[in-house]
Amino acid sequence: MTALAMVLALALEAALGWPDAVYRRIGHPVTWIGALIARLERALNHGGPMARRLSGLVLVALVCALCGGVGWALQAVLPGGWPGVALTALLAAPFMAGRSLYVHVAAVAAPLQAGDVDGARGAVAMIVGRDPAALDAPGIARAALESLGENASDGVVAPLFWGVLGGLPGLILYKGINTMDSMIGYRDARYEDFGKPAARLDDLANWLPARLTALGFALVSGRPRHVLGLAWAEAGQHRSPNAGWPEAALAGALGCRLSGPRVYGDRREAHPWVNGGCPDPDAATLRAGLGVFVRMTVLVAAALLLAGALA
Repeated sequence: MTALAMVLALALEAALGWPDAVYRRIGHPVTWIGALIARLERALNHGGPMARRLSGLVLVALVCALCGGVGWALQAVLPGGWPGVALTALLAAPFMAGRSLYVHVAAVAAPLQAGDVDGARGAVAMIVGRDPAALDAPGIARAALESLGENASDGVVAPLFWGVLGGLPGLILYKGINTMDSMIGYRDARYEDFGKPAARLDDLANWLPARLTALGFALVSGRPRHVLGLAWAEAGQHRSPNAGWPEAALAGALGCRLSGPRVYGDRREAHPWVNGGCPDPDAATLRAGLGVFVRMTVLVAAALLLAGALA
C-alpha cells in the first residue's frame, strides 16, 4: 500500500505539479526545509575546522530529527485502507520532482532548437551552477543532460525508493538530507568542513538510487549491455560517487558525450569526458533525453510497485 501511495504521489506531481498561486502564498515544503537549514547554518557555522565539522553534525542531526519526526507524526494520524493511501499520496506529492525536472529541461531544449542560444543560456542557468556565459550550444545541451541524469536520481528515483522503503518518514527524511547537501555540501572555504557531514550522508542515501537510475536508463535504451558497461567503466571518473552512474548511463543511451571541462565563476575545472568517443549533444538529443527520462521513470515506478506488492 505504501508503494502504491508513492507511485500515486509521483503521478499526482507529474499531472499537477505545485501551483504557482500556492507557492506565492505559502512557499513549498522543500523551501521550508531550506529556510530551516539556512537559519541553522547562520547560527552554527563558526570557528575553526573541527568546530565547524562538529557544528555541521549538529545541523544534520537537527534537520534529520525534525524531517523524520514530521513524517512520522503525519503518518501516525492517517487512517488505514484506501483513504490512507490517498492522503499519503497527497502529502508525498510535493516531495517528488519529475514534472519540475522535465519542465526545466524542456525549457532549455525549446530555445536551443530555435537557435536562441542566449535564451537557452538563461534557461540552463536555472538548473546548473556553472557559468552559462561560458557555454556554447553543445555545452548548454551537455549541462542540461547532466542535470537531467543526476536529478532523475535525486528528484525522482531516490524519493520513490525511500518513500516505498520508509513511508512518509523515509521520504521527508531523504528530502531533508538531499536539501542539506544542495545548500551546504560544497568544497569551498565556507562549507568545506561544515558541510562535509551533510555531503557524506547524502552520498550514502543516494548510493543505491543512483545505480537503480542507471539501470533504468539502460533497460529503456534498447542496448542495456552497452549502457551498463559504459556506466561501470566511466562512472568512477565523476567528481561525485553517485552522479556519474546516471550521467554515464544517459550518455550511453543517447550516444553522446557528457561532462568535460567546465567553468564555475572565475574557476575552470578540468573533468574527463564521459563517452568521449561520441559527438556532442544538440537540441534533438536533449529532446530524446527527455523521452528516455520519462520511460525510465515509468519503469522504475512499476518495478517499485511490483516489489512493494511482493513484499
